Amino acid sequence: MKTILNVIWLILCGFWMFLGYVAAGVLLCITIIGIPFGLAAFRIGVYALWPFGYTVVDRRDSGSPSFIGNILWLILAGWWLALGHIFTGIALCVTIIGIPLGIANFKLIPVSLMPFGKEIVRSDQPFATR
Repeated sequence: MKTILNVIWLILCGFWMFLGYVAAGVLLCITIIGIPFGLAAFRIGVYALWPFGYTVVDRRDSGSPSFIGNILWLILAGWWLALGHIFTGIALCVTIIGIPLGIANFKLIPVSLMPFGKEIVRSDQPFATR
């Protein structure tokens, strides 16, 4: 079932959200200071391309650098990427078939707002606890 959802997701909004994350990553990687933010954008972009079967878990070893990075990310790119997820999630929830995809889009909003201190893991792995 997750393969079917991933293919439908890829066609309807996954590819476009991936392009948004890649564009943000390229813009952020222009400067040396922005490289960690660009890498985070690429990491989330791959997750946004194929989200079903993966989940986001909090890392216990992240500290104040992740907090500061999340604040900077929110200002630089997070707000705009989260708006993209909100708009596409609302558009997908208009149809009955699109409701699971819209809900998945809404689940991507927290990681698009604050990606540092989080890890993307397979849903079937035992350490992927919520």
